[in-house]
Amino acid sequence: MSRLLIVDDEKSICQMLEITFRKEGHIVETVTSGQMAKKKIESQVYDVIIADIRMPDLTGIELLDHARATHSPAAFILITAVPTMPSAIQALNLGAYRYVIKTDKLVEELKLVVARALDELALREENARLRRELLRIFAQENIVGHSQKIAAILEMVRTVAPTNSTVLITGESGTGKELIARAIHEASQRREKAFVSINCGAFPETLLESELFGYIKGAFTGADTNRKGIFESANGGTLFLDEIGETSPSMQVKLLRVLQERTVRPLGGTQDISVDVRLIASTNRDLKNMVATCQFREDFYYRISVIPIHIPPLRERLEDIEPLARHFLKKFALEMGKPVKDIEPDALSVLLRHHWPGNVRELENAVEHAVAVSGERNGSVRLEHLPEAVTGLKPAEQKGIEFPDEGLDFESQISDLEKRYLAEALLRAGGVRRRAAELLHMSYRSFRHYAKKHGI
Repeated sequence: MSRLLIVDDEKSICQMLEITFRKEGHIVETVTSGQMAKKKIESQVYDVIIADIRMPDLTGIELLDHARATHSPAAFILITAVPTMPSAIQALNLGAYRYVIKTDKLVEELKLVVARALDELALREENARLRRELLRIFAQENIVGHSQKIAAILEMVRTVAPTNSTVLITGESGTGKELIARAIHEASQRREKAFVSINCGAFPETLLESELFGYIKGAFTGADTNRKGIFESANGGTLFLDEIGETSPSMQVKLLRVLQERTVRPLGGTQDISVDVRLIASTNRDLKNMVATCQFREDFYYRISVIPIHIPPLRERLEDIEPLARHFLKKFALEMGKPVKDIEPDALSVLLRHHWPGNVRELENAVEHAVAVSGERNGSVRLEHLPEAVTGLKPAEQKGIEFPDEGLDFESQISDLEKRYLAEALLRAGGVRRRAAELLHMSYRSFRHYAKKHGI
């Protein structure tokens, strides 16, 4: 069903159109003045608004201008018994969907115009759904791992997704909590609706409240339009509250009320709005300990943790490191257009030994760095391509050995290396042999032997 608002100072027109569109299955509201319509537009969201141009208190053009100023998404249809070219041009310039003349075929024409407007609205929603589908595919492709722990988590996702129970996902930063939340949404019956995510720690409390619940024009300084809250935007879908442990006790009370009553009240509003939202929360904090120390409400904790899912850190599932690294390698090589297809054994060994305090996010960044700095001719990620924070080596220390395909003369290479180090030590010692020997951590006698050997 779509919501329509009909505005005309002639009651007979309002009644005729109300009967017509109710028979079409729409929710219809009617008012007989522009001022009454302004209040409706400020407090309700409509799909289509049909308004007469000529009304005593406020013209349809002025009402259209007001609707656009309040960012109303409705398709605005203007009707008139006295058409003029200037009014038609003005209406279209302000964003009117159609300009319809009142004739004996008004009802039939409006039925066609409204149907087209709703078709275009449905098309926009379908495009939004397709964008969400792309996000779903991206999310599923990024849940990579061979460990039993990841397999158990994915099995839990499949089990709980069909329910409407709240889920609390815990784990260190960078473990992929939002990916699991998206996977739950996409495996649920809500997958055709929105998945909306908000980081609770990124907003001060007053701003978080307005983001979650929305507000009415004039609710606070700067609130010059009505704004839908995130709960309303996620209606029928899933709301992901990231870092729920950062919310204040007063915000927890308000969220608890929403979960219990299934309604929200915008800031400055006087009416509750029903919402049907599945809540998934996440945190990297120990909420049980926070409850014990009175930093987190106990009733709210039990309300959001109906189904707990814990994602272990990457260091506790080492068997996932290689498949994840190869997944990111393929992803970034494709994005950057580089022919990098493998990871050399010494580089992979370093990846497997690293502690990964930043978890999967740190591994992803490390592989992206490696692909970015690898040359166009490199077919593999080598040790020197990895960031210093992962290898623990300075760039000069991690540089690989150049080994030609045809092989090399080992004795000659070692002899040349000895000579270069001796010469460099002498240069740095200002020609003083005893100091050069100290720099090379050898005795003066040994230094003399090597210097004679290489004719230095």
